[in-house]
Amino acid sequence: MARTPSAAQVLGHVVLVTGKEEFLSARTVSSVRDAVRAHDAEAEMAESAAGDLTLASLGEMSAPSLFSSIRCVVVRGLEDLPDESVDGLLAYCGAPADDVALVLVHGGGQKGSGVLTKLRKLPAVTEVKSEEVRASEMAGFVSSEVASHGARIDSDAAVFLVQAVGNDLRSLAAAADQLTNDFHGEQLTVDKVQRYFGGRAEAKSFTVADAAFAGKRAVALEELRWALDAGTSPVLVTSAMAASARSLARYLGSPRGARDSDLARDLGVPPWKVRTVRDQSRSWSPDGIAAAVRAVAHADADIKGQAHDASYTLERLVLTVAGLRESR
Repeated sequence: MARTPSAAQVLGHVVLVTGKEEFLSARTVSSVRDAVRAHDAEAEMAESAAGDLTLASLGEMSAPSLFSSIRCVVVRGLEDLPDESVDGLLAYCGAPADDVALVLVHGGGQKGSGVLTKLRKLPAVTEVKSEEVRASEMAGFVSSEVASHGARIDSDAAVFLVQAVGNDLRSLAAAADQLTNDFHGEQLTVDKVQRYFGGRAEAKSFTVADAAFAGKRAVALEELRWALDAGTSPVLVTSAMAASARSLARYLGSPRGARDSDLARDLGVPPWKVRTVRDQSRSWSPDGIAAAVRAVAHADADIKGQAHDASYTLERLVLTVAGLRESR
């Protein structure tokens, strides 16, 4: 289904929204409502929890009223649908009313999977999946958001925006919307993204990692405190530290004279960050990197196991990594 469906795609049809990513699910529900309102500004909106749904209540929500025959009905929490209501819902979805757009929202997981299987077999049902976006897919999400606004963003700029804003899809979508409006018709580059979000990036996990692996103890500790105060998850900091260690290890093992574009692909970093890795590598040995990887793994296990105070654990990690670099 298109991001903004037409009324013909939703009226007389059932949109089945499945998956754990709440932002994407909410966006799909809003798009169906918008399509119905665009078709009839006086269309009625109704909503119900699946746990409260009966054949009678579904009939009431989908029946025409004195004000409008066009309706949009949203049923949330399909996984909680009572067993006695399953047959009634399936019967309706087999022959939905022409003037009604029915949206069924399932939060993901195995509960209620039998109902999903039956719904997917019905011709009038269109499924829209709201699957969780992995960290490695966030830059692609940004590029898609920018493209949906009729613009383009450089791949390294998309990566920078994710590092600056974080992995919250709602925040990334808002940032993409702001950038495409403020740089209307222009290609989005790292410089343009940094102009708006560079200040936020300085307090994020990758900046902490860069400072630590550069041996800048005081800077790394200051950035760490800012990041934690700003709500950055401790796990994101250890993840960034691990990513930096892996990039350095790969760089030290890369052939001399390799082009930056090839290095960026091999290291798994955007092209603009190759210079940072190259500068850091001058003060690191393979043994030092191995020790840093062990320190990061130990800190990550402590944080995830809640064995120690996260702030203390991360401060110790920063000092350890910076010390390893300086000791070469």
